[in-house]
Amino acid sequence: MVKTTPAISPVMSEVGAYVAGALKKALPKEVAEKGRHHVLDTLAAMVSGSRLLPGEKAIGYVRTLGGAREACVVGTGLVTSAVNAALANGMFAHADETDDSHHPSNMHPGCGIVPAAFAMAEREGRDGKSMLRAVVLGYDIGCRLTRALHPAAFRAAGHSNHSFGGVFGAAAAAGALARLDVTRVRHLLSYTAQQASGIRTFERDGEHVLKAFVFGGMTARNGVAAATMVAHGLTGVADEFSGRRHRDFFSIYSPDPAPEEMVRGLGSEYEIMNTNIKKWSVGSPIQAALGSLQALMREHDLKAAEVEKITVQVQDHEAAIVDNRDMPDICLQHLAAVMLLDGKVTFASAHDKARIRDRRVLALRKRIDLVGSAELTRSGGRQAVVEVVTRDGRRLVHHTRAVRGTARDPMTRAEVEEKCMDLVAPMLGRRRGRALIDAVWSLERVQNVRVLRTLLHS
Repeated sequence: MVKTTPAISPVMSEVGAYVAGALKKALPKEVAEKGRHHVLDTLAAMVSGSRLLPGEKAIGYVRTLGGAREACVVGTGLVTSAVNAALANGMFAHADETDDSHHPSNMHPGCGIVPAAFAMAEREGRDGKSMLRAVVLGYDIGCRLTRALHPAAFRAAGHSNHSFGGVFGAAAAAGALARLDVTRVRHLLSYTAQQASGIRTFERDGEHVLKAFVFGGMTARNGVAAATMVAHGLTGVADEFSGRRHRDFFSIYSPDPAPEEMVRGLGSEYEIMNTNIKKWSVGSPIQAALGSLQALMREHDLKAAEVEKITVQVQDHEAAIVDNRDMPDICLQHLAAVMLLDGKVTFASAHDKARIRDRRVLALRKRIDLVGSAELTRSGGRQAVVEVVTRDGRRLVHHTRAVRGTARDPMTRAEVEEKCMDLVAPMLGRRRGRALIDAVWSLERVQNVRVLRTLLHS
């Protein structure tokens, strides 16, 4: 009896060919520019995250592993295997709430994809243009993967959108940089499917260490591992995306999958253009609230002493994420109080745990209520309504429909630079921070991304 090879599905055929040819495909000018924004934003998150608790834990662990000298661990002088470097740098990138987010797929793409691309580009000695194209590719594959599983239902079932989309995005970026051909890309996706994991128990992690692993460290590490194994010659299944029901990736994880989402607009619609950069290094549901509060402070010269009461409305499911949390960078009431008292929120003030117990902050927090809004949930997007009642009886209201940094209201180069410098200057100094910014803005002219090591070590 002759054994026949199953036909490759149209979705796998198109995805495999796209990943294999991505480094040869020129990016539209605006896409390349947005890609540079996200590379810089994520590298800056790695630098600042390397000094937070998850970063410290990751550095200590990776130091015990040894490994070939292939890629750097940001914020240290350590050079280790690409897999180990991706793990550490991914945990740095999501050591807090600094990294980017993609609202339509309900995931954080950059914290897994950029560390994976950087580690693999170092390992392979690739140029900056290749790394940039690989990063953009990673967003395209990772965000589409989560959309194909229906992100709201997938999340409701207890799965982590962040880790599933992140690992496929990281693997695609790393596989392209390894210059895998179409057949090996299919095997790459096979190894990625087997490593895809993540459940929402990370929400109970009060120290953000497990969460840093699930969102960034695990996705970057597993994506690079898949790419390096297949590049070494390991083989796998030719098409994880199709087969009998409950024998293919999509039907196993979704009762009503939409695998066609993997290829819808692929090559013409770039998901990095739909990805948000956070203006403030705080949880995503807090961004719009801070935007509204900042607008009211500027418009009315509002000061903390004038406030009688504040009511903040955000989407129903988002309110629970940021309501009176113990961690300062994901507590809406705390950060609103800090903004009123300081006139701004910086990386340092958002992570100052001592201020959680500050009497002035606590007194102001008691006057701030957070309400989940079904209306905002129905209308979608990253929105917030802030209503301030002043001691003299004024009622001030601001509705942020698209917070600065979202796809509908993207940040400028200057704003991304300002955020980057706030993150990196305390560790690298302003001079080296400026050099890092300039290097990323001219990334396509970098002949070998290993030169970035000198700008990123402690």
